[in-house]
Amino acid sequence: MADITDAQAWSAIEHATKKAKDLGTKMDIAVVDAGANLKAFLRMDDAWLGSIDISIKKARTARFFNMNTGEIGKLSQPGGPLYNIEHSNGGLISFPGGIPLKNAKGEVVGAIGVSGSTVEHDHEVAAAGAKAVA
Repeated sequence: MADITDAQAWSAIEHATKKAKDLGTKMDIAVVDAGANLKAFLRMDDAWLGSIDISIKKARTARFFNMNTGEIGKLSQPGGPLYNIEHSNGGLISFPGGIPLKNAKGEVVGAIGVSGSTVEHDHEVAAAGAKAVA
């Protein structure tokens, strides 16, 4: 199984942080490895404390299912095929801000999770981090 390197994880954090600053937001940014274990984390100065756990859970959720957390959210609405999935695996997050990380070969090597602003900004910041790994 391919796994994210230290350099890739910190590059994702660096690019995500730059995007957050460009957007004028303060974020908690988590990167997990292929096994969904925390690999790198940054809480920007004055970022919300409550977003620490959310960012880590977004990253883990994206890795567990190899899809963006916003897509899982669409499937987990009442009547949807994944309704109540957020109660599994010790708690998942099913709104935007978590993205699987793929290497240059297209292999999933981990995931990034971002929290601290609107879900739209969370997704934009996570996408910037993901792009740095690919």
